[in-house]
Amino acid sequence: MNRIHYLSFLLIIFFFSSCAAKKVVSQKEEVISIIQQVNNYWQKNNPVHGRAFWDNAAYHTGNMEAYFVTKNPEYLKFSEDWAIHNEWKGAKSNDKSKWKYTYGETDEYVLFGDFQICFQVYADLYMIQPDPVKIARAIEVMEYQMSTSQNDYWWWADGLYMVMPVMTKLYKITRNEVYLQKLKEYLNYSDSIMYDEEARLYYRDAKYVYPKHKTLSGKKDFWARGDGWVFAGLAKVLNDLPPNHADRNRYVSRFKAMAESIAACQQPEGYWTRSMLDATHAPGPETSGTAFFTYGLLWGMNNRILDKSVYQPVVEKSWNYLTKTALQSDGKVGYVQPIGEKAIPGQVVDANSTANFGVGAFLLAASEMVRYIKK
Repeated sequence: MNRIHYLSFLLIIFFFSSCAAKKVVSQKEEVISIIQQVNNYWQKNNPVHGRAFWDNAAYHTGNMEAYFVTKNPEYLKFSEDWAIHNEWKGAKSNDKSKWKYTYGETDEYVLFGDFQICFQVYADLYMIQPDPVKIARAIEVMEYQMSTSQNDYWWWADGLYMVMPVMTKLYKITRNEVYLQKLKEYLNYSDSIMYDEEARLYYRDAKYVYPKHKTLSGKKDFWARGDGWVFAGLAKVLNDLPPNHADRNRYVSRFKAMAESIAACQQPEGYWTRSMLDATHAPGPETSGTAFFTYGLLWGMNNRILDKSVYQPVVEKSWNYLTKTALQSDGKVGYVQPIGEKAIPGQVVDANSTANFGVGAFLLAASEMVRYIKK
């Protein structure tokens, strides 16, 4: 090859390399723009800070991820202000003799996971700027809970997202091994009452186990948001669990098994129906479950647990649904099933159906997409 041809060859290589780099950058900027559109819309239209219950806290878990990938100080301040508003607590009772963990929304339900998910956000804020005040209540509550003989705290699928990541985040901060021991113990109980070995999915809780409960056509009924909570929770656990921990392979195996089952029931349009294995039970798109699945699958690929050749096509379809159907032109995230615990035949879920936890799930997925593009 003469000098002129060689230089021409180098210029061609440089041109295509530059185009590829620009494409990646533009894709990243496009996703960040989507994050900003969604989060700015939500914060502008919901400026009043609510209580530290699961729905608000689930939004803030997504808001924190949006902060981590955008470094937008307004996002960080929004979660800090919410934490301060709630005194860095969940449920606020100080009388341990009255603490409960069945369903309840008053201050005695300190041990109920829906009042503990806020500790994820407080731990994230602590890691950014350590201050013992931020995690004092979290440590008090969780270490009291771990001192009891009960192991049935996580009796519903949602609770696995609410609290499993709390255990690994507080372990990272305190290095107290009991957090990881109790994580395993509590999850064993959850598995015993609501994990289906054949389907490799979780029922929402023991009420919905087949054949006691069935879809209208007689099938097993796995609620998409419920399994989304679990799948996303496992991703968060694996993100913080030490790479050489004795239980890691067990959690990886469960995560991979769920990923296979999740991918197998995706609808051609990219979403998952509310009843995952029976699309006719409550047909049509649903965003919160779809977003949680998208987040988990992206996290799995980003961390080399899931095979890109298998799961990238799945995510491409779900991301297309999230950004072309769920996302509205004004930044609203639509098609979010309202608060509930099952797929409800006939329930209307449309472009105007939105909720804080659905926005949080969308932000989780979008933030993980930024990381995927950067790799």
